[in-house]
Amino acid sequence: QLSVVESGGGSVQPGESLRLSCTTARYPLKNYDIGWFRQAPGKERQGVACITTGSGTSYYTDSVKGRFTISRDDAKNTVWLQMDSLSPEDTAIYYCAIRLYDSEVPFSFVPEHFGAWGQGTQVTVSS
Repeated sequence: QLSVVESGGGSVQPGESLRLSCTTARYPLKNYDIGWFRQAPGKERQGVACITTGSGTSYYTDSVKGRFTISRDDAKNTVWLQMDSLSPEDTAIYYCAIRLYDSEVPFSFVPEHFGAWGQGTQVTVSS
């Protein structure tokens, strides 16, 4: 079982915050680029944020820039997704995954470029 494990989801009101975590006991996440994706009912899985190994460069989809922050704590073997100023449009199941390609392959939020998907954690934003 190589899947990562997500946690931290919940139900919040618009404007509130949540912090999601992604971890595994099987292997060091620091060796991989780690991505967060989300999938709302009836919609395709969408890339949200990614952080690279080594330099820790981060990428965000436009709709979350300035509101979400991805970070990693290699000592805890955990990648975090801090989500602030949440809106109902952020409601989805959030998934974590490792990128299957190294830096020689230009980065993109293509789900097929990621693996070891977790079961996801539900985030619901409503008033």
